[in-house]
Amino acid sequence: MDIDYSTSEMHFREEVRAWLAVNTPKEPRPFDGTEGRAFDLAWQRRQYDGGWAGINWPTEYGGRGLSLIEQIIWFEEYARAGAPFIGVCFVGVNHGGPTLIARGSEDQKHYHLPRILKAETIWCQGFSEPGAGSDLAGIRTHARIDGDELVINGSKIWTSYADLADWQELLVRTDPNAERHKGLSWVICDMRTPGITVRPIRLMSGQIDLCEVFYDEVRVPVENIVGGIDQGWSVAMSTLGFERGTGFIAEQVSLAAHVEQLIGRARETTGTDGRALIASERLADDLATLRAEVTALKAMTYRTVSEVARTGTPGAEASIVRLYTSELSQRVARCEIGMMGQTMLDFSYGMKDPTHRYLYGFAQTIAGGSAQIQRNIIGERVLGLPK
Repeated sequence: MDIDYSTSEMHFREEVRAWLAVNTPKEPRPFDGTEGRAFDLAWQRRQYDGGWAGINWPTEYGGRGLSLIEQIIWFEEYARAGAPFIGVCFVGVNHGGPTLIARGSEDQKHYHLPRILKAETIWCQGFSEPGAGSDLAGIRTHARIDGDELVINGSKIWTSYADLADWQELLVRTDPNAERHKGLSWVICDMRTPGITVRPIRLMSGQIDLCEVFYDEVRVPVENIVGGIDQGWSVAMSTLGFERGTGFIAEQVSLAAHVEQLIGRARETTGTDGRALIASERLADDLATLRAEVTALKAMTYRTVSEVARTGTPGAEASIVRLYTSELSQRVARCEIGMMGQTMLDFSYGMKDPTHRYLYGFAQTIAGGSAQIQRNIIGERVLGLPK
């Protein structure tokens, strides 16, 4: 991978920066789920109208079709502009849609992909279960075939935005006698289907964007299976590969910028002893370590992007980036909380509040596969250790 930008890439950066300067929302994202939903959809629609939705999607499916280098430039400028997190559109745009492009039927692509890009539908993910956590091979939610329909029973948990979603990428067991990693199917489920019950979960950060979902004799057309019946494990690996590969570049860029902000704040803020906070050797060491770690994360991300450029899909190494990002986010949040002292108790809801960020950070090592699951993947598939 050439780490120097070409002339055309630098011109592209100027184009991106100019568009974001004019179009990035100035107001913060509302904390409330319904108002937050409207905010996210409006921002996604503005990107679509401007030709910036689905930057990594092929142009034949309505995307921008950017190269990997151009995607990195987009995310760097996105973070620099302070553009908001994609929110309720994350699952549809960042791995549901790409999974359909890679494994879906032409009918599935034709119906769903335009609606995702235009912010007309919201997707959620039905992978994690109460008894299996992020162990996808251990899921128990099952489906039997009745005519041309699947009949689904079971439950899911930690489903982001399930109470707001229109569709769900749902992983179910369709062959109970198969081995753990076999007999699964990846299904497109209409969240308004009779028999589905959604119970929001309030987090300690105050948010209620995670939910439990229950399925009681839920009927879904067999034609909604993606990639073929009992082929869900390989389809799910494609889904998680998209998420763990390039889906969090913007978050990583923002994290690096946040560390620099903390360093600046430590230089400008005076402690109770009258000295600048940065005069503390311990804090200075912590901030220097964090700066080194975000630099290492950037290098790992570039390596993953190079792997995608070479092979077409992220490998198991993407789990290293996902794990490191979530745990480093927690370390940055802990450092910031330590700098705040007792003022951290002046807690207000909102993603820009440091205490809220710290509390919400605990969810990051669960979402998209827990830290333990990521370590298992790294141990078995990257290092070749025995199961």
